[in-house]
Amino acid sequence: MRNLLKVARQASPDSWLVPNFLCPALARPSVLQVFPRPGGRSLKPAPTARKNSYRCLHVQVNEIPPVIPPLASTQLSLLPWTCPGCGAYTQIQNTNDAGFYTSSRKAVKAFVSARRRALHGYVTGGVGMNEPGVGNPDFQTSTELEESSLEKEISEIQSPDGVFQDAATASNMAVFETPATPVCDRCHHLLYHQTGTSIIHPTVQSIEDIIADSPYKYNHIYHILDAADFPLSLIPQLHHHLSLMPQRSQNRRAKTSKFYHGRKSEMSFIITRSDLLAPLKEQVDSMMPYLVQVLRDALGSSGKDVRLGNVRCVSSERGWWTKQLKEDIWERGGGGWMVGKVNVGKSSLLETVFPKGRNTDIDFRALRREAIETGASATHPPSFNSQGERLLIGSNQQGLASRDDFVDLQNESLLPPVPEEVAYPVMPIVSALPGTTASPIRLPYGRGRGELIDLPGLDRGGLERFVSDKHKLDLVMRQRVKAEQHVVHPGQSILIGGLIRITPLASDIMLLVCPFVPFESHVTNTEKAIAVHTQKTSALSSITSEGAGEKMASAGVFQLKWDVTKQRAGPLTASTAIGLKPQVLPFAVLSADILIEGCGWVELAVQVRKKALQNSGDALGTSGESLEFPSVEVFSPEGKHIGVRRPMNAWVTVGHHKAKARPGHARPRRSMKGVKKNLKKLARAALVDG
Repeated sequence: MRNLLKVARQASPDSWLVPNFLCPALARPSVLQVFPRPGGRSLKPAPTARKNSYRCLHVQVNEIPPVIPPLASTQLSLLPWTCPGCGAYTQIQNTNDAGFYTSSRKAVKAFVSARRRALHGYVTGGVGMNEPGVGNPDFQTSTELEESSLEKEISEIQSPDGVFQDAATASNMAVFETPATPVCDRCHHLLYHQTGTSIIHPTVQSIEDIIADSPYKYNHIYHILDAADFPLSLIPQLHHHLSLMPQRSQNRRAKTSKFYHGRKSEMSFIITRSDLLAPLKEQVDSMMPYLVQVLRDALGSSGKDVRLGNVRCVSSERGWWTKQLKEDIWERGGGGWMVGKVNVGKSSLLETVFPKGRNTDIDFRALRREAIETGASATHPPSFNSQGERLLIGSNQQGLASRDDFVDLQNESLLPPVPEEVAYPVMPIVSALPGTTASPIRLPYGRGRGELIDLPGLDRGGLERFVSDKHKLDLVMRQRVKAEQHVVHPGQSILIGGLIRITPLASDIMLLVCPFVPFESHVTNTEKAIAVHTQKTSALSSITSEGAGEKMASAGVFQLKWDVTKQRAGPLTASTAIGLKPQVLPFAVLSADILIEGCGWVELAVQVRKKALQNSGDALGTSGESLEFPSVEVFSPEGKHIGVRRPMNAWVTVGHHKAKARPGHARPRRSMKGVKKNLKKLARAALVDG
């Protein structure tokens, strides 16, 4: 990517410019504000951005950064370096881009006011590059205070040499409340108005370049996969692209770890949003052998001989297995990288597994007592947040690069600045918009023990381009779908939201369809389904946008080749009933799952007689040549966004519900008329006999 940018820069000096929120060196002023470090040592000012230094994820043509006026430059220096919600670099020129801050927002006013008071002497120590200073809440009235009035107020509580006049004032200055770092306008609109635009998604090469700039010796890649369309969100050959340690083979002498180019990089597969598969944690745990087998099939030839002991199935919504993953992250340390496609749950998982509150083993009373006794430290009191926790700067552990070299490296590194480490940082926002995270978001923990980095998601295919604006948020499955089983007769097809059409190719089979998708499905004759799918008629409801009907094409022919007779035959094969073996039955039930990228899956099943199959094969448990399996043809936008996997049998395990008895058809209650009279007769007869 760098070589391509070099060639483009030589061909046209203005055509290789990158967006400001991805390359702040082009928009920020050359003078960098300097904050003192706890030991009296400060970061050196950043040099002027060089033409050969750039940080970008993609190239955007004909975007020239405007000249920042002096007033805007001062305001920009008071804002955070990056937005904590999306990771975009702060900018005040383009209102529609990520990282833009409106100065009239209440949260921005409070942040700028605290930062301005910190610069004028209210708090003069422990301030980092990305976190604000701590101000006195008694003076949080306006962000437009004059410098003269500030100096007058400061002089009232300070001596001529700059030291606070009494120790009580110095102690109180250490516990001022820190305002939370605000998010940019784009994140604000996503959180409260559900509106926003996606960024240009990076490529695998861009992710490789970002991870290559890791300052850690030990790195761990968390490949995030979505349970809704698993394994369609798998990034092929990720080990090869990122130069990671190969998966451990089943050979008992296989090495557990290996260093490449002086680094140790491993990878784990994390299947998120597992609560979409089943309502109970025990049911999801029972699916783990199936999920591992499906992942092995998706890996192809490279997954035949590997162990795949690094697969986890978690749920951020329910908290399933997130505590164990959090402990693994804490024990592992180093750099943890969240890699995956858009809308797979990277940001929500990071918020759940990030080890918060583990850098608070500080004796606050001893620190305040030391500040009172010394007196000299009142000029640089420690900074605390609203929970009374000290703001710490990451130490040089686990191979972390020195903070003194940060300013010199920021123009050459693809990573953003390291934020100040706090116990409870502002987490990335979670939104259904694909491409919410604009740039890498770094979150250090454990006083330099390591950090988690949330990377921008890779492109998932762009299925939302063919969906109307009011239905784009409906593409993401947020809750487990209670599917309804449809019966497709010969000559019929099923429309999935008007976006996907499934048509059986055989004319003598009845197809059972269970769509686990967040939008409606309709069964109709094939001619009408084709007309609705291509937008020649509007007889049925559809979520497609205008003009999408012209882009519909065949995604391929898929065979239903997996035998699910034992699961679908009911009491014939149930161990608690007749208990027959599937081999002795004269029929077979074949099935397959059709995957819709980013939306869910459609479970297909069909019953066929074994005599109708020409030869026996592996699907029915015997050996022989290939079978003439029943097939279906799937149509989708541009013939893409479709996959297939072995069936999960979700309808049988978690989706099937017994039909309730209709009112009036239940067994009537026994009539009690004359029962008491008969009991009296029996009692009298017993007395007479006695």
